Amino acid sequence: PGLYPEYDDRLGQAMAAETQLFLAELIAQNLSASNLLDADFTFLNRPLAEHYGVPEVAGNEMRKVTLPADSPRGGLLTQASIHKITANGTTTSPIPRGNFVLTNLLGRPAPPPPADVGALEPDIRGTTTIREQLDAHRQSPVCANCHRAIDPPGFALESFDPIGGFRTNYRLSGGQLEFGSWVIQSPYLEGAPVDASGITSDGEPFTGIDDYKRLLLDSELDQVARHLASQLLVLSTGAEVEFADRDTVEAIVEAGRPAGHPVRSMIHQVVESDLFK
Repeated sequence: PGLYPEYDDRLGQAMAAETQLFLAELIAQNLSASNLLDADFTFLNRPLAEHYGVPEVAGNEMRKVTLPADSPRGGLLTQASIHKITANGTTTSPIPRGNFVLTNLLGRPAPPPPADVGALEPDIRGTTTIREQLDAHRQSPVCANCHRAIDPPGFALESFDPIGGFRTNYRLSGGQLEFGSWVIQSPYLEGAPVDASGITSDGEPFTGIDDYKRLLLDSELDQVARHLASQLLVLSTGAEVEFADRDTVEAIVEAGRPAGHPVRSMIHQVVESDLFK
């Protein structure tokens, strides 16, 4: 309540509805899977639109909204539902967010960390940033290889706080005020600037979420479609995709590539496949 007083259940419900309606729209309109990476629309009501800084959205009904050209929103990675489930409610860390992108969007989950590697905890006092702690952490050759893949998407998502608000600075706790038996949270304080820049594992630099989304669109759209096809097969058959099934997945990716991997067509390809039948 002290750090993020703007959050309430109504906003939380709108966050979940945005993602559900967005994915349903991709299927209903047979839109490209590229919209998972970046899109010019989303679904908002007034509370969520105010949270996102999108003007002229009234009422509590969720509806499709064209995003302003200068909005940092667009695609799954900028939706508050994703930011909230990859944070702990108080602070953010590039590691769970980066691994979420690798696992759920790209289908390349990082291996578990070695048992003797200590956890990284954001410094709530603001004396060191999580990036500074990660820089020291990556000095270990055992850790460096995985962090080259995990950290870049996590850094790009640092532009969003634990409830999905766009930020240029971190928030710090202002402590508590006591009035006899009453204890209330003091207003939050402004902390260090957010640095959302990084370098991908392929050596491509980016300055923030917009740059990172462009890099994904340029180099990873086929992989996003490949993972989506694999997950649709898992969902529809109840079985994990095995090595022998990869030809089916690749055939679905090849069929969808000329049109940008339209999502409903991909579902049709899954249903028509021998694996499903």
